[in-house]
Amino acid sequence: MKRREFGLSVLLGGAGALLGGTAEPSKGLSAAPAAMPIPASSDPRLEGAYKFSRDRWVYVHLQGTPSQIGFQHGYLLAPQIWDGFQTVSLTNVRGTGKDRDFFRRSARALWPKVDPEYQEEIEGIHQGLQARGVRMELDDVIWLNAMEELADYYVPWYNTRHNASSPHHITSPGNCSAFVATGSYTSNRQIVIAHNAWTSYLHGERWNMIFDIVPQHGHRILMDGFPGVITSDDDFGVNDAGMMITETTITQFNGWNPAGTPEFVRARKAMQYATSIDEYVTIMLKENNGGYANDWLLGDHKTGEIALFELGLKAHRVWRGNDGYYVSSNEAQDPKVLAEDTTFDIHDLSQSPNARRVRWHQLMKQWKGQITTQHAQQFISDHYDTYLKKEAPGTHTLCGHGDLDPVGCKVFDWGPHYPGGSVTGKVTDSNMAAKMRFAARRGHPCGGDFLAKSFIEAHPQYSWQEPLLRDMLAGPWAEFKTSDQA
Repeated sequence: MKRREFGLSVLLGGAGALLGGTAEPSKGLSAAPAAMPIPASSDPRLEGAYKFSRDRWVYVHLQGTPSQIGFQHGYLLAPQIWDGFQTVSLTNVRGTGKDRDFFRRSARALWPKVDPEYQEEIEGIHQGLQARGVRMELDDVIWLNAMEELADYYVPWYNTRHNASSPHHITSPGNCSAFVATGSYTSNRQIVIAHNAWTSYLHGERWNMIFDIVPQHGHRILMDGFPGVITSDDDFGVNDAGMMITETTITQFNGWNPAGTPEFVRARKAMQYATSIDEYVTIMLKENNGGYANDWLLGDHKTGEIALFELGLKAHRVWRGNDGYYVSSNEAQDPKVLAEDTTFDIHDLSQSPNARRVRWHQLMKQWKGQITTQHAQQFISDHYDTYLKKEAPGTHTLCGHGDLDPVGCKVFDWGPHYPGGSVTGKVTDSNMAAKMRFAARRGHPCGGDFLAKSFIEAHPQYSWQEPLLRDMLAGPWAEFKTSDQA
C-alpha cells in the first residue's frame, strides 16, 4: 500500500492541506472540515442513509451490508472523521513518543485479527472518505478504530518487549462513571442504566455521534460514538435483542496479548450479536487481547437481569442478579483482577476512582427504591467530592472537571487543571430500551461549559492543544430513537 506522508505542520494546518486545496498555515483547522458540503451522489451504497444535527449531537442512520454501512459512514461523516483523526494522531503521537508511521504499521498488524465483516465495513469507511476527497489511508482508519488500545495498551507492551531506552510514561485511561440498577432499587423495579464519558476535551468535544445502525446480520444498534469508529468506544448503547450496555475503563491496567482480537472488534460484535448477558460475555472473552480493559455494566430488559462483567487479561469475573445495583468508576473490583492485571491501590481514597466509588454507594443507598432516569441524570451530574467532603467539581466527582482541579489526577496522568473530564451523559431504562430509545446530553452532564480561549490564557502549559482545542458547550438533555428525524 502506498502511503501519503504529512508533516506536523500540515497535520495541524487548514482544511486544504488534507482535502486537496491550499492550506492557510495561520488558521486553525477546527471550523473548516465541518463546513465541507456533501455533494449530491447517486451512488446506490448511500440508499437509505442520512444524518442530521440536533441538540449538539449528529445523528447518523446507516443500513445495509458491511460495505454499504461503512461507505455511508465515511461519506456522510467525512469532515468529522478527518477532524477527529487530527486530535487522535496528535495525542497518540505526543503521548507515546512514537511517530505516525509506527501507529500505521501497528494498525496494519491488527488487520488480520479483524473479522471479515468489520474489515469490509472499515474498507467501506475508507472508500467513503476517498469519495469525499479526504486523503486518509486505510491504515489511518484502522488506527482511528484502535485509538484506545494502541496508544495505552499496545505501546507499553511494545516498549517492554523491545527494551525501549526512554519510554514515555503511559497510563491506561480512567474514563467514565456509570451504574446499572434494578428490582428494589428502582421506582418500578425495571432496569435503569446511566453513563458519563470521561476523556480529554480535545476528543470529547468531537464525541458527538448518535449511530442508528441496521446491519445485514445481527441486531439493530442505537449507540453514541466517535466519527469513523465502528463501535461506540465510550460504550453506551442498546440493541433490539434487549441488551443495555455501558462500561468504565479499568485504571492502571497492564497487559496485552498480540495474538488476540482487537477490543473494538469484540465490542462491536457483542453489541451487534449478543442476545443475552451470557452471549455478551462469551463474545468479549473470545481471543481477548487485553486492549481497552473495562468493567462492563449490562442489562437485559427481557429478563430484568443486570450484570457487572469485569474483563482483565489474566483474570475476569461476572456478578449478576435481578435485584440490586452495580457501579463503576474505573477501579477493578475483583481482588484477582486487581492483583494480576493492575497496579491500582483501591484503598487510597484520595484517588479519583475510589472517591467516585464511595459517592456511587452513597447515592444508591440514599435513593433506594426511587431511582428513575431523572435521578440517573442527576447522579452523573453530581459534584460532591467524598475526599474533600464538599461540593467541588473536579476529578473526584462523578461529573468530572479536570480543568477545575488544581491538583490533577495522578492515576490518569492528568496534571493540574488538565482539560479533560466528563464530556457526555446518557441514560435509559427498560421501557425506553425496549423501544430503542435513550436520553443523552452533549458536554458536561451538569450543563457546565468549557471555553477554550480563556482556558489556554489561564493555563498556557496546555497551549500545545490550542490549534485543535474548541469550546465544549453543553446541550440540553434530548431523547433519541431508531429511525429518528430532524
